[in-house]
Amino acid sequence: MAGFASRADGSSNDDGSEKSTPSKESRKPGNSDFKQQRLKAWQPILTASSVLPVFFFIGVVFVPIGIGLLVTSNKVKEKTIDYTDCNGCDKTLVTEKNFTKPCYCTLKFKLDTAFDSKVYLYYGLSNFYQNHRRYVRSRDDSQLHGDLKMKVAGDCSPFDKANVMVNNQSVSKPVAPCGAIANSLFNDTFVLYQINSTKQRTHIPLSGKNIAWKSDVNDKFKNPSGNIVEKLKPFAKPSFWQKSIAEIEGYFKNEAFIVWMRVAAFPTFRKLHKIKEGGLSAGEYEIDVTYNYPVSAFKGEKRVILSTSTWIGGKNPFLGIAYIVVGCICIICGAVFLFVHLKVRTRALKNL
Repeated sequence: MAGFASRADGSSNDDGSEKSTPSKESRKPGNSDFKQQRLKAWQPILTASSVLPVFFFIGVVFVPIGIGLLVTSNKVKEKTIDYTDCNGCDKTLVTEKNFTKPCYCTLKFKLDTAFDSKVYLYYGLSNFYQNHRRYVRSRDDSQLHGDLKMKVAGDCSPFDKANVMVNNQSVSKPVAPCGAIANSLFNDTFVLYQINSTKQRTHIPLSGKNIAWKSDVNDKFKNPSGNIVEKLKPFAKPSFWQKSIAEIEGYFKNEAFIVWMRVAAFPTFRKLHKIKEGGLSAGEYEIDVTYNYPVSAFKGEKRVILSTSTWIGGKNPFLGIAYIVVGCICIICGAVFLFVHLKVRTRALKNL
């Protein structure tokens, strides 16, 4: 037995060699520059000579840009007409609870100056929260893409089915287009007239084309292939609609419908409705409104906006004001820091 080496636990191998005990896996990070935090770093040394020019440069650049944006925004001509309860229509619709029977009213206004070039007609809503989480999700994108199925997306509930009368019997059918967004489609209509000196009205044609995003029209919304009307027969219209999607021009690719389906980020918003080519001359005008959309239930407001545009879009002074404010703050901060720097430097030189 003397020729055998003993093991750590008192045993030994047959050949006399010892068995090594397995060591625990080390938790030490690998020896790399990244894991050992040895990567090269650069930390700028902020001095007066490097910081002060930046403040003045931002201020000198931002202020003129802001002034330019503000002046351009002010060149946009805009006319807003509120028609929340035009001719008592809103109260009439809510009282009778018959939203399939429209109400009619006329809006009269005057343009003091001519609206040159293209004129955009918007409708505006207030206190309407299109950004609500459940409202935003309440749609069936595959259905809007032309893929009609008898079982619609669950997010459309409770606007996924509707009861319709077939042979004097109530039958439940899936809705197309389904969901809360489609069901609440804005359906007021506007007809514009110009009033001449003899108080006669001249109809001004408005176009509903090219009002939606091209990406939406070309990619997100498509009609079913084949006979669209036949494929839409098994489906019911949304409960708040006066017509079915099969009776609307363009079907799912109707641009007014596409504009509404792109939800707004804020409760007060405007959406493009029509376009007038060639501008509008100064004078008196009237808009005949088919009032189908009551807003008193959610304490909202409605308005019609006529507006021109510039290279930065419609009237919005916020961006110009923001540039001017930031530029002025930078200039003031730069001047204060420069004064402090010169004062401290002069005091330091006197103490030498």
